[in-house]
Amino acid sequence: MAENNINTKDFIIGSLVGAIIGGSTALLFAPKSGRELRSDINQGATQVKDRASGFKDAAQEKGMELKDKAFATSADLTKKAVDTTSQLTKNVAQKSQELRENVAQKSQELKENASQKANEVKKDAAEKAEEVKADAEQKAEEVKADASSKNEEVKKTAKAATK
Repeated sequence: MAENNINTKDFIIGSLVGAIIGGSTALLFAPKSGRELRSDINQGATQVKDRASGFKDAAQEKGMELKDKAFATSADLTKKAVDTTSQLTKNVAQKSQELRENVAQKSQELKENASQKANEVKKDAAEKAEEVKADAEQKAEEVKADASSKNEEVKKTAKAATK
């Protein structure tokens, strides 16, 4: 689009320069008297001035149109950028909330699982302690009975030896 504006500007400048040179050349080489030639040069200059004024007005009008179009496009792009940013902010906030909820839920589940496992380990430990206690009592009874029988044997042996 910028290249098109430069080409248009160059074309207008080239046209003006060409018209001035062409008009001046034609007037200078025309077989007229000095007064007629000056009159024709004045008319040509007036015509060139009028054309230049017309080109200037057209350029100003086109410039105003382009300026208005640029402002409208800028406003549209700004609105789109604001809308997109707002939507992204909402999405990030929503995803953050979901993530917080998921973390809280998983944390609660882990807490419950850990508590359940701790209770199971405690129960298993209590059962094993009872088993060990029962085994220890049984072994103590066996040792006591064995000691008692050995004590009886020693007494019998001692009695027999003293006879």
